[in-house]
Amino acid sequence: MGLTKSSVGIGAVDSGLIIKKQSPNDKIIALAGNPNVGKSTVFNALTGLNQHTGNWPGKTVANAQGYCKSEKHSFVLVDIPGTYSLMAHSAEEEVARNFICFGAPDAVAVVCDATCLERNMNLVLQTLEISSNVIVCINLMDEAKRRKISIDLKKLEERLGVPVIGVTARKKKSLKSLLDTLDIACDEKRENKPFKVTYSPEIEQAIAIVEPEAKRLSKGKINSRWLSLKLLDGDSSLLCEICGCLGDDFLKNPALFAALNKAKATLEDSGINPQKLKDKTVSAVVAAAEKICDGAVRYEKKQYSGRDRRLDKLLTGKFTAYPFMLLLLGAIFWLTITGANYPSELLSRLFSLIGDKLDAFFVSINAPNWLHGALIDGVYRVLTSVIAVMLPPMAIFFPLFTLLEDSGFLPRIAYNLDRPFKRCNACGKQALTICMGFGCNAAGIVGCRIIDSPRERLLAVLTNNFIPCNGRFPMLISIIAMFFAVGTAGGLSSFISVAVLTVAIILSIGMTFLVTKLLSNTLLKGVPSSFTLELPPYRRPQIGRVIVRSIFDRTLFVLGRAASVAAPAGLIIWLLANITVSGSSLLSLCANALDPLGRLMGLDGVILFAFILGFPANEIVVPIIMMSYLSAGTIDSAYSLAEMQALFVSNGWNAVTAICFIIFTLMHWPCSTTLLTIKKETGSLKWTALSCAIPTAIGILLCMSVNFIASVFF
Repeated sequence: MGLTKSSVGIGAVDSGLIIKKQSPNDKIIALAGNPNVGKSTVFNALTGLNQHTGNWPGKTVANAQGYCKSEKHSFVLVDIPGTYSLMAHSAEEEVARNFICFGAPDAVAVVCDATCLERNMNLVLQTLEISSNVIVCINLMDEAKRRKISIDLKKLEERLGVPVIGVTARKKKSLKSLLDTLDIACDEKRENKPFKVTYSPEIEQAIAIVEPEAKRLSKGKINSRWLSLKLLDGDSSLLCEICGCLGDDFLKNPALFAALNKAKATLEDSGINPQKLKDKTVSAVVAAAEKICDGAVRYEKKQYSGRDRRLDKLLTGKFTAYPFMLLLLGAIFWLTITGANYPSELLSRLFSLIGDKLDAFFVSINAPNWLHGALIDGVYRVLTSVIAVMLPPMAIFFPLFTLLEDSGFLPRIAYNLDRPFKRCNACGKQALTICMGFGCNAAGIVGCRIIDSPRERLLAVLTNNFIPCNGRFPMLISIIAMFFAVGTAGGLSSFISVAVLTVAIILSIGMTFLVTKLLSNTLLKGVPSSFTLELPPYRRPQIGRVIVRSIFDRTLFVLGRAASVAAPAGLIIWLLANITVSGSSLLSLCANALDPLGRLMGLDGVILFAFILGFPANEIVVPIIMMSYLSAGTIDSAYSLAEMQALFVSNGWNAVTAICFIIFTLMHWPCSTTLLTIKKETGSLKWTALSCAIPTAIGILLCMSVNFIASVFF
């Protein structure tokens, strides 16, 4: 949903090889696992941090680090990206592989899902080929029990040759067994005899030819058997990492070169080309995983995932998927809009009473007019406007959206959007970055790293700003509530408000598709790539934790960021309104200069100037507009939504203005944080400028078109 100061742990780095220790004795533990196995939940429970658990694959693209302590040791836990395989084919898989292979962790804890253990076992077996100090942590034991799945942990431990423990990460007490096992693993380098995948005789013969030289040259830094297999595989990205670890001269060694040529010739004589080698390697791992789980995992097939399949027929069905998506979004918007009106009015009344007390206090101490105006009319009014307008809708919307995410509905939405992106010659993973963008566009931009193709990644970066972030949602909801809900019959007004907001979201997503299609056919031509999206099981969200996390980690964080910008912005607006040049205030001069363009767009100069001043944070645009109008002396008190509507209407607003405002809110330049993120991710001023120009130009043209149509027909 978004980036916060604690959402990526104490350090998140792309390479995953920079570790921050609190003391030299800290033990480094790599936390690996498939997507959706609860790996980040384990990380959060042990470290006390709040690494966001997105419940879809590819969310994490860097390594989050956190600290925890057991009875004997202190640990640096490194939450590496969720990956299905260490045979890397994507950015997150490369990060995960590189840390396990070259990050020198003291131990690797592989988190598995008890409800689909055989599939997770593929990653366990690949990890065992690299490191012998592995702990298999089987999570979601409670869900396995509910689905009548029984797992013989002791039998698995005997077969794998490494410790196997079962936990329920949501219950923190169950993780004590993991800490105890980590203590044992780090106390002494036990002589584990991990299960070894046996490949076909031809591949085993080739490995035997290369391994002596690989073992001699690697000097124990990398498992020689795994290294030999990867040298035969010839993965260029992995070879670069190997050279970085062992030195550039490693592959140039004559003895190793000769051994590799001999081994490859042996494989070719057996009819095994490089592609067939990869296929046989994967097949052997899959067969071994099946063998490991055979008899150790039992479940009643008739009762397994029946509810999930019925729900998926509804949520991902050919004719039901999109209508249900719209109904779901509409329900969230209805609850947000109808629920936000009353608390917003209560807050405005409270702040009005406090404002009256402050006014009286300043009068009683004979404070100068300029000080009273700057602090009360400037800072206080804008700050309280932000809180009264933004807090209620955010406090409702974020928990509802997080419930959708935690329960497994959002990955279904991403799945449904995969086909439209394919038609736009883009990657279906862009749907995941859209979901991230609803929380924070900067987070969505960073999330674009999960897209392998540079072309498709750039498409996702350039179009992510069309998705309204958590800073723009309260702004949209406030304007819609003012002009489509206030003063009309309750049920009908709520329905109209929800319809307008839903149409706005559809417009933003539709524009994302359109611009993606145009760019993929012009500046960024290419063929779309494929990707695998796992639909996680539906899970009962922890409502209490969701509410707490949404309020403290999202609502208050976003509100605090907005307030920190709103206070100085209020002071600046008051100064602009009270500093005059040739009889006109600076505020009116700036607004008047922008007014011709604003009128063409169905807005006015004050609104455009507010968007410009809101560049640091979109959250303050509406309060700036209000402060600008208030500086003209229109209203002299705090305001509810109805009073805000009266203020705007008295300054020339109507339904067309509101619609144009909604359009321009959806489509204008990104905020400063997002632009800086785009510059960092693309490394190009050209693409950063284009990401700013594209939505702004489209927003201006659409607003002008709506205003023209309204002037002709209405």
